[in-house]
Amino acid sequence: MTASPPPQRSQATGSRAVTHRAEVILLPALAGLFFLGAWQAAVSWSGTDVFPGPLAVFRGLRELAQKGLLVGYVRDSLFRVGAGYALALAVGIPLGAFLGWNAAAAVAANPVIQLLRPISPLAWIPVAIVLFGVGNAATIFLIFLASLFPVLVATMNGVRNISATHLAAGRNFGLSAIALFLRVIFPGALPNVLTGLRIALGVAWLVVVAAEMIAVNSGLGYLVIDARNAGKRYDLVVAAMLLIGVIGLLLNVLMLRVERLRALRWGFRTE
Repeated sequence: MTASPPPQRSQATGSRAVTHRAEVILLPALAGLFFLGAWQAAVSWSGTDVFPGPLAVFRGLRELAQKGLLVGYVRDSLFRVGAGYALALAVGIPLGAFLGWNAAAAVAANPVIQLLRPISPLAWIPVAIVLFGVGNAATIFLIFLASLFPVLVATMNGVRNISATHLAAGRNFGLSAIALFLRVIFPGALPNVLTGLRIALGVAWLVVVAAEMIAVNSGLGYLVIDARNAGKRYDLVVAAMLLIGVIGLLLNVLMLRVERLRALRWGFRTE
C-alpha cells in the first residue's frame, strides 16, 4: 500500500488567514491615523493655546529624548512595576495554591482577604510613606499590594477548579503529594493563574503612575505632575500620558502572547 499524501491546506483557508493578518495590522493603523487626525482637527478648530496637538507632543518627546530623560523615566517606572509585581508573584502564587488546596486554611483566611482586597492601593499611600519614606520602597510596596490579590485569588480558584477525576487519576498512578501538585494541580491551574497575572500587571501599571505622582521624583507619573507644575508644559503631560498608554498596551499584549504559548493553548478558547 502506498501512503496517502498529507492533507493540503485549502487555498481559501490560506487566503482567509492572510486577510486576517492584514486586518490585524491595517485596522489598528487606520484607527490610530483617524485618532491623530481628529485630535489635530479638534485642537485647530478650538484655537486653544493650552492643549497641544500631536506635533507639539512629538516635539516634547523628542526634547525629553535629547535631554536623556525619556529612557530614565521609562526605566524607573518599569523597574518599580517589575519589583513589586515579582514580589506579588513570589507571595501570591504559593499562598494561593496552599489556600486553594487546604479548605480549612481558606475558610480561616477568607475574611482577611475579603477585607483587604476592596481597599484601593492608593489609600495605602500615606501608610507606605510612613513605613518606607519617600522613595522606591514605598512605590514598590504599593505595587505589591495592588498585584497581590488578583494573583492570590486567581491561583486559589485555579487550584479549586481542578477536576476530581484528574486528581483521582494522579493518585491511582501512585504520584506523591509533591508530584501530584507539580504534574496535575499546577498545570491544571496555570491558565487561571496566567489570567490573574495579566490582570495584576495591568493594575500594577495603573498604580505606579499614581504613586509616582506623590512618593518619588522620577518615572512617568512624576513626569505628568512635574510637567504640569513646572511651567505648565502640557505637551510633556500629554506625551507622558501617551507613553503610559502605549507601554500598558504592550504589557497586555505580552501577557496575552504568554497565555497563548503552545504548551498552554489548551487552557484557552481559540477562534
